[in-house]
Amino acid sequence: MKYLVAKFTIDCEEELADIAADLLSDAAAEAGFEAFEQTPDGLTGYVQEASFNATAMDEVIENFPIDGVKIGYTLSEADDRDWNEAWEENGFDPIEVNADCTVYDARHTSDDIPRKPLDIFIEARQAFGTGTHETTRMVMRQMLGLKLKGKSFLDCGTGTGILAILAAKLGAEDVTAYDIDPWSVDNARLNASKNGTESINVLEGDVNVLAGIKGKFDFVAANINRNIIVADLPMITQAMKPGATLLLSGFYTDDIHIIESRARELSLTLKNAIEDSSWACLVMQLS
Repeated sequence: MKYLVAKFTIDCEEELADIAADLLSDAAAEAGFEAFEQTPDGLTGYVQEASFNATAMDEVIENFPIDGVKIGYTLSEADDRDWNEAWEENGFDPIEVNADCTVYDARHTSDDIPRKPLDIFIEARQAFGTGTHETTRMVMRQMLGLKLKGKSFLDCGTGTGILAILAAKLGAEDVTAYDIDPWSVDNARLNASKNGTESINVLEGDVNVLAGIKGKFDFVAANINRNIIVADLPMITQAMKPGATLLLSGFYTDDIHIIESRARELSLTLKNAIEDSSWACLVMQLS
């Protein structure tokens, strides 16, 4: 699947730079962008070519909510193989989710480190989700407090497979994951194998793959952007058992009211809301 790279420039007073970057990334997500990296001049954004909404992006820039801030961007095709090669080569430092769970970079970790049952080894190959982002860590921390043993678990937009892998390590017996990106599907399967959780069923496709799955799930996680969550919630809730728990993240705290409003229409009740650096994680239950 082809990715595009946008180089965003933000021209504003220094004291407005951080909030402008936050607002830009939030708004650009509505145009299809999946991930961002801060740069000295602004942001670099990544978007699947098929998901990019140029009209929505231009409207974001034209109607940017802070006076005196000028946004510009250039768009180019990302190399299928090398667009995140530097990141893969450098890797990431171990991420301690809690005292019992650490995420390690499988490419840059020696085999002699002491292994704990909930340690996870991730080899990121053009897929997002290593635990370095606040949203991933928040969902993982919530999962660590759930009783998943013997239960069924669904991971929507699995990326590297990290949430599905954690669910399997926590004792979930029926774990299914899906992602629209074939690179992510291959990566999730690779990481499942590296963690001894090969039983995870990783499917390629969007939310419509749920129509072909028999049975319903006790727990569901969706760490994806706001617009996709709002659009996919009806099918996601149809795949949940009565009383099932839904973990949502991938959006800002300013978006909570939008998602909660949609969730109420689908008989989902908000049980908890967590925040980390303006990112949100919601815990909901289906009536």
